[in-house]
Amino acid sequence: MKPPLRYVADPSPLVNEFANFCHQWDLHRAMRAMDAMERHGVFADAITYSELIKCCSARGAVQEGKRVHEHIFCKGYEPKMFVVNTLLNMYVKFNLLEEAEDLFDEMPERNVVSWTTMISAYSNKLNDKALKCLILMFREGVRPNMFTYSSVLRACDGLPNLRQLHCGIIKTGLESDVFVRSALIDVYSKWSDLDNALGVFDEMPTRDLVVWNSIIGGFAQNSDGNEALNLFKRMKRAGFLADQATLTSVLRACTGLALLELGRQVHVHVLKFDQDLILNNALIDMYCKCGSLEDANSAFSRMVEKDVISWSTMVAGLAQNGYSRQALELFESMKESGSRPNYITVLGVLFACSHAGLVEKGWYYFRSMKKLFGVDPGREHYGCLIDLLGRAGRLDEAVKLIHEMECEPDSVTWRTLLGACRVHRNVDLAIYAAKKIIELEPEDAGTYILLSNIYANTQRWEDVAEVRKTMTNRGIRKTPGCSWIEVDKQIHVFILGDTSHPKIEEIVQRLNDLIERVMGVGYVPDTNFVLQDLEGEQKEDSLRYHSEKLAIMFGLMNLSREKTVRIRKNLRICGDCHVFAKVVSRMEHRSIVIRDPIRYHHFQDGVCSCGDYW
Repeated sequence: MKPPLRYVADPSPLVNEFANFCHQWDLHRAMRAMDAMERHGVFADAITYSELIKCCSARGAVQEGKRVHEHIFCKGYEPKMFVVNTLLNMYVKFNLLEEAEDLFDEMPERNVVSWTTMISAYSNKLNDKALKCLILMFREGVRPNMFTYSSVLRACDGLPNLRQLHCGIIKTGLESDVFVRSALIDVYSKWSDLDNALGVFDEMPTRDLVVWNSIIGGFAQNSDGNEALNLFKRMKRAGFLADQATLTSVLRACTGLALLELGRQVHVHVLKFDQDLILNNALIDMYCKCGSLEDANSAFSRMVEKDVISWSTMVAGLAQNGYSRQALELFESMKESGSRPNYITVLGVLFACSHAGLVEKGWYYFRSMKKLFGVDPGREHYGCLIDLLGRAGRLDEAVKLIHEMECEPDSVTWRTLLGACRVHRNVDLAIYAAKKIIELEPEDAGTYILLSNIYANTQRWEDVAEVRKTMTNRGIRKTPGCSWIEVDKQIHVFILGDTSHPKIEEIVQRLNDLIERVMGVGYVPDTNFVLQDLEGEQKEDSLRYHSEKLAIMFGLMNLSREKTVRIRKNLRICGDCHVFAKVVSRMEHRSIVIRDPIRYHHFQDGVCSCGDYW
C-alpha cells in the first residue's frame, strides 16, 4: 500500500509535481520530473528524496537509484544524513557493496544507522569486515544500538569472538534488550554452546514468543530434543501460544527422538496453520523419520501447495523406509508436476535404486544428474551408487568409483564399502576398507571390533591381538547398545546390562519365554553375530538380552495388537536381532519398526523392508 501524499514547503510547481510522483511511487514520471528540476537548479526536501530512493529499492531499479545518487550530490546540494543512509541501504539491498563502501567513505558524518547498515551488509558473508567495522565505529565515538549488535552477532566466526561481543553488550547496557538476547541465543546455539544460550534465556526478566522460539529452536537444531520439548512445556505453562516457528522446532525435536505419538499430538496444532508450507514439510519429515509412511502419505496428499522440499522429503522418506518402487513412482509424478529436482531429490532417487537393486537405472541418474537437473554429484550421491554396486556384488566397480570420486572419500563412504564386503564375505577388501576408516577416524570403536572379528574369522590371531592392543592403548571402548520405545507418552530406555527399568525382571522372563517359542518355529540364535557384532553386545550369554530384544518385548507387553512396535536404536541392529524381529513379526502377527543410524527396518509377516541388507 502506497503512503499518503505529502507536499513540500517549496511552492515551485515543478517541485510539487515531483513530490507527488515520488510519494505515489510513480517512478517513471518522478525520474522525468527530477531531470527537469536539475536543469532548473531546484531541489526537493529530504523526505521526498527518501521516498524516491525507497521506491527504487522496492522496484529493484538499480540504474534509477544511481541516477538519484548523482542528482542529490550535484550543484553543491548537501543531502541530509538520513537521505544518504537511505541511499546506503539501497546499495546494500542491491548487493552493490563497492558502491556502498564508496558512499560510506565519502560521508562527512556517520551515525549509528550508517555504521549498522554497513555491518549488516558485511555480516552476511564478510564476517571479518563486520567485526572490524564495529571496532572502527567505537573509535569514531558512535555507540552501537540493539540493531548493530543483532547484525554483528551473525558475523561471529567462533565462540571467542562471540564471548567478547557478549561482554561488550553487557558494558553498553544492552543485555536486557529482547532483540539482542534473541540474537545471542541464536548464535550460542549455532556454535552448540547450549549452556550459555540457556543462561542468556534464563536471565531475561521478560520474554516474548520470538525469544521462546529462539531457545526451543536452538536446542532442536542441536539435536537435544528432550530439552527442546521441556522448554516447549515451560512456554505453554507461561501462557504463550505456539506459532508456526514453535511447531516447526517441536516437530524437529519429535523427529530426532522418533516420538511418533507426540508428533501426532503436535499435528493437531498444525491444523490451525493448514496452508503453512514450511510447517507441512516438517510434518512430512517427522512422519517419514518416525517410520509412519501412512501418516506421511496422508499429510502429503492433503497439501494444497508443494515445493521441491515437499517432494524431496517424501521421495527420500519412501526410499529410506524401504519403499523404493513407490519412491521412484513419486519421483516421476514430481517431474510431471513441473517441480525441478534438487540435490536431496536425486539423493533419494539413488537411494531408492540402491534398495531396489536397479543398477543400470542408478548409473543412468548418477551419470546424467548434472545434465538433467543441474545437480553436481556430491559425496552422498557417490555413497549411494557405491552402496548400489555393493548390494549387487560388484565390489571391484565400487572400489574403482571410490578412487574416481571428485571429492575425497570420507569414513561414511568406506563404511558403505565395508558393509558390502560383510555381506559378500570379501575378507581382503573388508580389511582394506576398515583400515581406511581407522585412518580417518582413529577413535571409531566399531571398526576396530569389526577388524578384530574379521581377523579372528580367518584365524589371524596375532592381528587380533594387535588390534585389541591398539584399542587398549588408545583408551577406545565399545559403546553400549541402547534402544528406546514410546509407550503411553513415556520414553522407556533399555541398555544391555542395565537393570534399572522397574519391570526388567518381568521383561526378561517374558523374553526368555518368547525366545523358547520362536525357537520352536525355526529361530536359532546366531552366535556368529556375537563375533561379528560391530558396536558391542558380543558376549554369548548376552546375545538374547540385546537392547532391541528387550524393547521389542516391552512393546509386545504394553501395546495393543493393532499398534506398531516402534523402536529407536543408537547402534546398528545386529544380525541375530534382525532375524529374531522377523520371526517374531510373523509368529505374533505384529508390525515392528526399528530405526537405527543406518536404516529403517519395517518387519511384517517375517520380512524386513531392508531386504536383509544393511
